[in-house]
Amino acid sequence: MNSKIWLSSPHMGGNELDFIHEAFETNWVAPLGPNVNGFEKDLETYLNEDVHVAALASGTAALHLALILAGVERDDDVLCQSMTFSASANPIVYQGANPVFIDSEQDTWNMCPDQLEMAIEAGIEKGKKPKAVIVVHLYGMPAKMDEIVAITNKHNVTLIEDAAEALGSSYKGKKCGTFGDYSILSFNGNKIITTSGGGALVCYSEEDKNKAIFLATQARDNAPHYQHSHIGYNYRMSNITAGIGRGQMMVLDKHKDLRRGMNSFYKDLFKDIEGISLLVEPNRDYYSNHWLSAILVDPEITGITREEIRLGLLEDNIESRPLWKPMHLQPVFAETSYFGTGVSEKLFDIGLCLPSGSNLTSEEKSRIKNSLHKVLEKAI
Repeated sequence: MNSKIWLSSPHMGGNELDFIHEAFETNWVAPLGPNVNGFEKDLETYLNEDVHVAALASGTAALHLALILAGVERDDDVLCQSMTFSASANPIVYQGANPVFIDSEQDTWNMCPDQLEMAIEAGIEKGKKPKAVIVVHLYGMPAKMDEIVAITNKHNVTLIEDAAEALGSSYKGKKCGTFGDYSILSFNGNKIITTSGGGALVCYSEEDKNKAIFLATQARDNAPHYQHSHIGYNYRMSNITAGIGRGQMMVLDKHKDLRRGMNSFYKDLFKDIEGISLLVEPNRDYYSNHWLSAILVDPEITGITREEIRLGLLEDNIESRPLWKPMHLQPVFAETSYFGTGVSEKLFDIGLCLPSGSNLTSEEKSRIKNSLHKVLEKAI
């Protein structure tokens, strides 16, 4: 059998080991050190805004700390994009707050501004204005940030931007990860750059960054003994994994271009096939890193379902995956509130993510192309 073609596998640039070796040689193997500070500075420089970055153990940890900094407490309502990975929603429950899920719109598949405003107004009407909004840039595609920022500003609701999938993407020239009152990044193994596991919190004041680091290092008070006046967490990134991140920053733009090249590969592959549409930028305001390339399959036109395509690829040892199952359809969130018209459900029913890694070879691309042609020919 042919070797496995993964959806999105880690892609090392070659310089990561230099930073890791230096950490070992200097015995900086703790959750602090030159690589942590350097990685944070690299990210601040890359985002090119007046931001402060705290390197953390995961994007989920960053989101949890963002909710704490936003003042989210037990029984507060937090509005969250429904079509996303569960890590966008789980930290809301960590705080004892209530997730309220918001449907997608068709253009970017991200949070629908109309449904967002309806949800905020509904909360205000019942005397419970939402405490925060979590918007996600799905698969690297920027959300409709002008409208979403305007709505959250209008109602004075904290905006938390989940840019876990969107490092390198931008909207109207402004990089994703710099729109929210707090923003988060992820460096999980499948992301556009990786630290094996890791994430970062992006904020706009040194005070917020320092508070996040304080909470992320078990909230130890300034005393000669171990004293704690706040609940803390073990959320800080280690100097070893930050070293991987420093090496990965050197190839971030290259990886982004390669992922965008995979999107162009699929655009060309499907250009003459009716009933299959690829997620692409709606207009020039949007610039996606195309972390994952995803398609919608209309079975009435193609004569084949997205699941048949997925299984056909799997027969050739090629991984693909349905779109994120919306959070309001997840068993664990069955009792939560939802504002929408069914857009995210429809996307989930007919959507498929295709192999998109920046390290796919010409031979692997040929295998993907041949396998897709073979599956689609069966439907004709």
